[in-house]
Amino acid sequence: MDFDTEIDRRGTHCMKWDMMQAKYGVSPDDGIPMWVADMDFRAPECVQQALRGAVDHGVYGYFGDDSAYLEAIGWWMRTRHGWTVDPAAVFTTHGLVNGTAMCIHTWTQPGDGVVVFTPVYHAFARVIRAAGRAVIEVPLVVEDGVHRVDLSAPLPDNARMLLFCSPHNPGGRVWSVEEQRAVAEYARAHDLILVSDEIHHDLVMPGHTHVPMPVAAPEVADRLVMMTAATKTFNMAGAHVGNVIVPDPALRRDFAGSMDALGISPNSFGMHMVTAAYSPEGAAWVDAMVAYVDGNRRLFDEGIAAIPGLRSMPLEATYLAWVDFSGTGMAAEEFTARVERDARIAANHGGTFGTGGAEWLRFNLATPRARVAEAVTRLQRAFGDLQ
Repeated sequence: MDFDTEIDRRGTHCMKWDMMQAKYGVSPDDGIPMWVADMDFRAPECVQQALRGAVDHGVYGYFGDDSAYLEAIGWWMRTRHGWTVDPAAVFTTHGLVNGTAMCIHTWTQPGDGVVVFTPVYHAFARVIRAAGRAVIEVPLVVEDGVHRVDLSAPLPDNARMLLFCSPHNPGGRVWSVEEQRAVAEYARAHDLILVSDEIHHDLVMPGHTHVPMPVAAPEVADRLVMMTAATKTFNMAGAHVGNVIVPDPALRRDFAGSMDALGISPNSFGMHMVTAAYSPEGAAWVDAMVAYVDGNRRLFDEGIAAIPGLRSMPLEATYLAWVDFSGTGMAAEEFTARVERDARIAANHGGTFGTGGAEWLRFNLATPRARVAEAVTRLQRAFGDLQ
């Protein structure tokens, strides 16, 4: 499996490459895009073969009979995560941002509050506000260099839902079973629908184990909604296919009503891709890719550690490095300018992830190693006066 070949994605309608100049002022001609959370790797050959078969057939009609798709999901979750999924609980949405919006639409009303542990994936706040709901931020704390949840703060009376990111983006934290049980009890105590976004659950670094929320805290099945997808795992986010998995029959009826009301039906190409990816061949590709990204992580972290004032949060999952610049004493405008203007790197601004992120930047490490090495060299040069 080749992860070292640099694939030219410029001019392919690729957000990560073709939009970074407009957003960050970094030219794709000499810049390194480390912002959008997709990989610069080709999807596994089993996915390519499934697409070739669909294209060669030449008829692109409505998708029907999802039994193989559901069987593949069940096999993957059972063998990779120890979680038995009821096929009747699976709803296919147009990706998990759409799935998040659907959950908000289904179980909250305008003016209701949705709880998020910040800093957290920026699309959460965007869709909450766009739906006319209130974002309730509960800041994470940093202890022993990693994020931990602080469940001591009271919530306003309008809180109706909790969006939980597990593993955590941007901090890369794999929550322990005990932490997940505490979050589940928090949701029960405050009578919140608990939506657990586990899109990064396959991207876990060696030495760490992710446990799905239904396995960690089965006692909250009556209020739990799971969100999973193959798209982040296999680098096929453009397929826009994700799963909202609803264990409770009453909640399931609610979500089915929303699906019907909005006329949601699946993208046939995405269904073929997921069915092919959730397979032994796909599993072997994921294992090799995670091992490769772990090597990138070590290279990047060593380079960051050599720059005084910079610190990477230990990456337990995802391929997204979360780097603290507070030790430089610089304002966000200054350290961001050094990264973008001097190092010619586009990285996510930490403030977009909510409270607690302002002094951080997020860097995507799912790219050929030579590019990570070049990014490290550029960062060390851009902050060379600190050394």
